[in-house]
Amino acid sequence: MTFEDSPSWAAAQDAADPLAPLRDEFLFSHPLYFAGHSLGLQPRKARDYVLQELDDWARLGVEGHFAARNRWVDYHELLTDPTARLVGALPHEVVVMNTLSVNLHLMMVSFYRPKPGKYRIVIERGAFPSDRYAVISQARFHGYPDAVIESDEPVEAIDSNVALVLIGTPNYLTGRAFDVPALVRAAHAHRAFIGLDLAHGAGNLELRLHEWGPDFAAWCNYKYLNAGPGGLGGVFVHERHANAEMPRFEGWWGHDKARRFEMEPRFNPIPGAEAWQLSNPPVLQLAALRASMELFDRATMPALRRKGDALTSYLEWSLKDFEILTPRQRGSMLTIRVPSGRQLVTTLAEHGAIVDFRPPDIVRITPAPLYNSFTDVQRLAALIHG
Repeated sequence: MTFEDSPSWAAAQDAADPLAPLRDEFLFSHPLYFAGHSLGLQPRKARDYVLQELDDWARLGVEGHFAARNRWVDYHELLTDPTARLVGALPHEVVVMNTLSVNLHLMMVSFYRPKPGKYRIVIERGAFPSDRYAVISQARFHGYPDAVIESDEPVEAIDSNVALVLIGTPNYLTGRAFDVPALVRAAHAHRAFIGLDLAHGAGNLELRLHEWGPDFAAWCNYKYLNAGPGGLGGVFVHERHANAEMPRFEGWWGHDKARRFEMEPRFNPIPGAEAWQLSNPPVLQLAALRASMELFDRATMPALRRKGDALTSYLEWSLKDFEILTPRQRGSMLTIRVPSGRQLVTTLAEHGAIVDFRPPDIVRITPAPLYNSFTDVQRLAALIHG
């Protein structure tokens, strides 16, 4: 594609965009919103879906668990198939539950089982701080305070001493997307488990988790997936672990759902990812996420990735005079280095354009293909150049 710094050129691209109507499905907090990597915009239907559950609560009380228009007892299952499609998984390999760091700890209870000579954890250098806190605390809990290895090239750091590989893809700061199949092959060749933090991948990258074969993955749904502040997260557990007897923290929502309300004393796990559930999920948060997931199903990830690549490439071309930290292997986020980054972000906000700043000089910008346009990118670039 040959780009032009022209409002008419950008408008022509938008007119030809089959995904353009999805923009009207969102409520814009600011005219130019480029922070979907931090918190996605609110889908218009989210309010209606949440209000329906509030109405059913008022109307039915406790009976809403089985008599609501969408039964609360299995409301989370409305999100199972859309989530599986989103991340390239089988339905029984995914579940929406908890929040990201909680889910990472639950996964490590099962998949980080260190022993002398095999206790190392490999993460990418510059991993999200919460991931570092999680793996370091898990290693320390097991008596291996020096277990964590941070590497620019995680594949090269995997050897026979490694028990677990946990990689955030794309990286939250640089936007680098890692070669997941290569990481999986390397981890499994050394009999290590591998998990993914997809906080910046789910709803952004085109994923094929079942095919690629990581042991687990976890993500939040409030960034690219527009679930609302503090929204529920998601988990993938590969089907080869579906019926495995492995250590896990147990709770009643992971128990055989056909017998859950018989209050049996012995835990009988649901086959698949649902076995890792602990408590009944908050229906109001599920309702908000459901509104967004319907839009992802309408768009499809292949189409969103094509548009996302085009928008981000246009942004990259428009900002070619800046130092760009994000490599070509990426999603929709572009990271640039700006010595006066904090002031730039403040100035942009005063003109109705939202990006974000990370000290000391990093500005992150995401043209989210569900709701951003070529015109948005052209206008933002014009503001940045002043």
